[in-house]
Amino acid sequence: MVGDLHVRKDKFVIEGGHKLRGELEIWGSKNASLPIMAASVLNSGDLILDNVPPVKDNITMAEILKVLGMEVEFLEGDKVHIKGEPKGYRAPYELVSKMRASFELMGPLLARFGEAEIPYPGGCRIGLRPVDLHIKGFESLGAEVTVEKGYVCARAKKGLKGTKIHLDKPSVGATRNIMMAAIMAEGETVIENAACEPEVVDLGNFLKMMGAEIEGLGTSTIYIKGKKDLKPVDYYKVIPDRIAAGTFIIAGVMLGKDLIIKNVEPEHLQSLFIKLKEAGVESFQIKDKEVRIKAAKNWKGIEVTTMPYPGFPTDLQPQMMVFLSLAQGSSLIVETVFENRFLHVGELLRLGAKISIDGRTALIQGVEKLKGAPVEVTDLRAGAALVLAGLVAEGTTEVLDVGEHIDRGYVALEDKLSNLGAKIKRVYYEEAN
Repeated sequence: MVGDLHVRKDKFVIEGGHKLRGELEIWGSKNASLPIMAASVLNSGDLILDNVPPVKDNITMAEILKVLGMEVEFLEGDKVHIKGEPKGYRAPYELVSKMRASFELMGPLLARFGEAEIPYPGGCRIGLRPVDLHIKGFESLGAEVTVEKGYVCARAKKGLKGTKIHLDKPSVGATRNIMMAAIMAEGETVIENAACEPEVVDLGNFLKMMGAEIEGLGTSTIYIKGKKDLKPVDYYKVIPDRIAAGTFIIAGVMLGKDLIIKNVEPEHLQSLFIKLKEAGVESFQIKDKEVRIKAAKNWKGIEVTTMPYPGFPTDLQPQMMVFLSLAQGSSLIVETVFENRFLHVGELLRLGAKISIDGRTALIQGVEKLKGAPVEVTDLRAGAALVLAGLVAEGTTEVLDVGEHIDRGYVALEDKLSNLGAKIKRVYYEEAN
């Protein structure tokens, strides 16, 4: 009889209640660096991308670029060296299935080769996240799009032609993908109801360095004049990760003791600062590119509705839920971006939180304290939230399966928290498959 197969996994073991003090420098934005790495297929020559964190998603994107024929090397100091040109336009299923952002290779590959083949993407289980807006955009530009054996295949036999495209909703991924396809299309493309997120602006700024003519970045209408010839870029620095910064800021208002968070773009986090102040938190100071925080003594319940930028980010909703679980009184969170982003609620209940769900609305009744227990990560941001919950909970919390999710977007999270005074360690274990 064949014995059980075991899979090696990892977990965080957290002893709660320890204050966070010292300095932390936020790494570059994962959600900005991924599309910029994808756009490198339009670049020629040697490119150094700076402020690119070596998280799992970026490593996966690098592997996809290598399969396409490019050379990619992670260097010290969060730099990535990309050189060469792609030799093919078909991305591998086994890599794309791990990460949704890899679908954003379709736009630049379509622009470069006139065709592209990308599998339906994978990623976090937070909703359907269909790619129909991407496909409609490519079709509007003149591409013929079909689905063949699990691959989305786009072909522009007569070339891409600029046009007006109205997005049914301001999708970040669709906006970026269409931008990358349109910069080499014939004529002008107008994207209406475009996403305004900083990560869209950062990609646009990189494309402009390549010679692309783009106006309206950061607004709901983007204008692009297509150009056949782009110029090579040899260096670009990615913006800081606003979601990572927000995660540590929320940790700081619960547990901070003179915590200084550096390499922050405060303008990108205004919605978070506004909500913290609504809750009665005044224990932070914003100065240029840093935030200095001390723990608040108490705070009150508030209402939070996730919205596209500049609204409150859905990627900070789970972390905010932990904060509001300890508020005085009741709070309401309305999730408008993803239909399945309350999977972490069941895990927070294990820790003693009082939360009830009605569709896309969560009613949170504040409790005096959370108590440690084993919890399981369901997606990247839920994982970050469960770590925050473990840090503030009484006793020991085990956060299971961190490598599959948390490592996709946070750089050595346990080391950074340990350096700030947290009691957290990564433990490997085997689980029957």
